[in-house]
Amino acid sequence: MPQQITRRTFLAAAAAAGAATYIPAVPALAAADYRRLVVGRRTIEVLGKSASVYGVTGPGGASGLIFEPGERFSVALENTLDEETTVHWHGQTPVPELDGIAETGYVAPLAAGEIRNFDFPTRPGTHWMHSHHGMQEQSLLTGPLIVRDAADAAADAQEVTLLLNDFSFRDPAEILAGLTGQAGMDHGSMDSAAPMDHSMMGGMDLNDVEYDAFLANDRTLEDPQVIRAERNGRVRLRIINGAAATAFWIDLDGHQATVLAVDGNPVAPLSGSRFPLAQAQRLDLLLDVPAGAVVPVFARREGDVARTGIILASPRAAVSKLAPVSEQAEVPVDLSLEERLVATKPLSAHPVDTTLMAMLGGAMSPYVWTLDDRTWEERNKLEVKSGQRVALGFMNHSMMAHPIHLHGHHFQVTQINNKRIAGAVRDTVLVPPMATVVVEFDADNPGRWLYHCHNLYHMMTGMMSELIYV
Repeated sequence: MPQQITRRTFLAAAAAAGAATYIPAVPALAAADYRRLVVGRRTIEVLGKSASVYGVTGPGGASGLIFEPGERFSVALENTLDEETTVHWHGQTPVPELDGIAETGYVAPLAAGEIRNFDFPTRPGTHWMHSHHGMQEQSLLTGPLIVRDAADAAADAQEVTLLLNDFSFRDPAEILAGLTGQAGMDHGSMDSAAPMDHSMMGGMDLNDVEYDAFLANDRTLEDPQVIRAERNGRVRLRIINGAAATAFWIDLDGHQATVLAVDGNPVAPLSGSRFPLAQAQRLDLLLDVPAGAVVPVFARREGDVARTGIILASPRAAVSKLAPVSEQAEVPVDLSLEERLVATKPLSAHPVDTTLMAMLGGAMSPYVWTLDDRTWEERNKLEVKSGQRVALGFMNHSMMAHPIHLHGHHFQVTQINNKRIAGAVRDTVLVPPMATVVVEFDADNPGRWLYHCHNLYHMMTGMMSELIYV
């Protein structure tokens, strides 16, 4: 087909040249067929103070978008800011020109006042959207991207979405400057960027940034969102870790829940009351709120006593105030859940055609994070061939955990520290310090694709590269 040939020709040229500009062919739908999604400024209250932050809102002013089964991602993205932006559809797998990024050169950032159309088939599950431009993600340019499937529509469960963020009143660029040593040496800049006293556990580095607050649907536990259970008290809880640099333990205060999916992909059911959740990962839980009961959903920051969350409560249950801190610091997020997950829709049986390795490196001082000992500007591009089954290993030679995201694909976790598993299908996997994690995926979406650490400050200082094939 002419359009396909044109695109493949462009992809080959882009891969060879290392950069290009291409305007993707988006169907000429009627304006009414596109959902309007607006990037803009908004004001929220945090700890009794007003804060100007970004937002990405759909029809009716709700954060993000929800799609019903079978709906296409037909969206008109409008930038009402006075600056450029991009919005990445994290968890969706469109062609690379529609991925919502500018780093690989397919398209320019969305200019101030610009409206850009996107149209592609949706991938079901709990996903999210966030800026991939500068430090805007830290200033809450994030939102849910929920695509329901037929099973969701048929289930007798109330759906609740929980978006987690870390928050600072300071400008993100100032925080980054403090981490890299570019800021002045005044007490304020050092205090906000330095890790906390208890951020070293067993030799690990934790928590690059000292935040002012941690948010659950834009609120803290000083004034949490209280959601009253409906129907039979059964809730499907879609949790998104949209934090820029914070991993959490999801803690249900002893109440049991069943894991249904991770990163939008179904897994064999597992029960528990505590679940690790790294940056950019998602977790779908099914739980019951009994009559007269209150079920707090805490997100506890690793290596810290800080926590945030929402409250699920039966219709007439009294809700007491919950402290924003725990009695003791939380342990580091780990792979204890990952090792137990089994995909219910795994990759098809196929031998691996090519094996690649990526080395994760860096340190808190100097604050530079790398892939294969290189930053983005000097990146070592990984190359595969279309149609291959690819095994991609991540070896972490640093003392900090890194949640690694591969754009445009979902992969299956197949090995943790030399142990084979039939793990979950994901798009973001945590690689702890001095650990090795191997994932496998099919090279079925040609183009230039980013893969990077989803700690924003690690990505900004170098931990990002590309996977390329045509």
